[in-house]
Amino acid sequence: MKANKFINFLCILSVFAASAFAQTEVPPKPGAPRPTKIPVVVEKKLQNGLTIAAVERKNVPLVTVELLVKSGASVESIEKAGLANLTASMLTKGTKTKTASEIAEAIEFLGGSINTAAGWNNSVVQITVMNDKLDQAMAILSDVVLNPSFKQEELDLLKSQTLDGLTYNLKQPGFLANYVAAKYSFGEHPAGGTPDAINKITTEDVANFKNANYVPANSVLIFAGDINASRANSLAQKFFGSWTTTKERELAITKGNTQSPENNIEKETVKRLLVVDLPNSGQASVNYTRNLQNLNRSKKEVFFPASVLNSVLGGGYSSRLNQEIRIKRGLSYGAGSGFSWRNSKTNFSTRTQTKNESAAEVAQLVEAEIQRLTDSDVSDNELVPRKLVLTGDFGRDMETTVGLADKIGELYGFYLPTTELNSFIPNVQSTSAAQIKDFAQKYLKGGDLIIVGDYSVFKDDLAKRFPNMKIEVVKADNLDLSKDDLQK
Repeated sequence: MKANKFINFLCILSVFAASAFAQTEVPPKPGAPRPTKIPVVVEKKLQNGLTIAAVERKNVPLVTVELLVKSGASVESIEKAGLANLTASMLTKGTKTKTASEIAEAIEFLGGSINTAAGWNNSVVQITVMNDKLDQAMAILSDVVLNPSFKQEELDLLKSQTLDGLTYNLKQPGFLANYVAAKYSFGEHPAGGTPDAINKITTEDVANFKNANYVPANSVLIFAGDINASRANSLAQKFFGSWTTTKERELAITKGNTQSPENNIEKETVKRLLVVDLPNSGQASVNYTRNLQNLNRSKKEVFFPASVLNSVLGGGYSSRLNQEIRIKRGLSYGAGSGFSWRNSKTNFSTRTQTKNESAAEVAQLVEAEIQRLTDSDVSDNELVPRKLVLTGDFGRDMETTVGLADKIGELYGFYLPTTELNSFIPNVQSTSAAQIKDFAQKYLKGGDLIIVGDYSVFKDDLAKRFPNMKIEVVKADNLDLSKDDLQK
């Protein structure tokens, strides 16, 4: 009797377990996006032309101050590639009164941080500190911006470190693919520099770049966090009010390209196929790259469809590329995509790494996913959660002072009104499947496949999978980005 009761109990338990398992097979529907209300950005301009932007958020007693300079690698030549980045890095390597160590110790004593960086569009100097230490931190920020010493020994050390990093990275398939794409697909140069260019950069080059571009009329000083506009303006005047500029430089500053985007619809998904042969590489990097002229960030009718499209294609773990390449086939640890926006265009690319043996297969899968976006609408079951990924990431960024300052800086960098912050989520939510398909049809096809790896391993398979494509091959050891054919 007891045995029968125990068996009945096990049967009931198994029914409940099976029911629970069945319920977990269908994931719950995503919830509605949480509203994110960004406080008003209060703007003022100093007499010297410096724009001050302050946004007050009192959730934590922190303040991030970001000096955005609207010049980056785009204003340097390929002969001096990496100059913007070296200039930004050199700012904290010593001033007229402090050494690099003293600057680091001073900001550490305040419990804060100071960071510099330069990308293609902009250069940034940023501090984050508790609000009661802000005056002392502002003194450090203004010192490194207004009084850098640019000592030869510091530049020599920085160049040596940069070259060591490049030497290592140029043997890594993923880095090498991006490095080559800058020239081959995008008509640019690597923002981090090339070995030849880094070797040629002098302290005079750094000083000239800084003096020409780090000027008030070309800059925005952003305050984000536990600070009101009145105090922000007072600090800006105190520490940057004496910063001077020239009339000539003011007149040279423009908003960038306002032409209509190109609309030459390509028939073929892949227009060119380039292999960078890296013998004995452990893996191969497979990338699809597309240069989109006149498609700039300020045009929201293309920016938001592009952003949602990217979330669908390669913006996270559940995106199509990662689903097809990693989850279904186990050919990579991850696959993704992204748009790199410029003032006059954007660069689109996908990225993944795989075994050399599966490089051609992965290239074909990437091509198929690009084609799929142009052929059919994204279903609501896929589109809704992919939009939520975008809005969720945006909301999380807005919760930190650094994220808030960066988003405001992005808008200023593209000459967009700061009110765009509060329209981001509605614009994402209103993007339709038809807009995404239309964008894909107009702009995604006609790009380049760039594969970096051991060509001898995947050569035959690549030719078989892309029988009608001319395959350009460049030896990694023979690369020269200053040449149109990429070869020394």
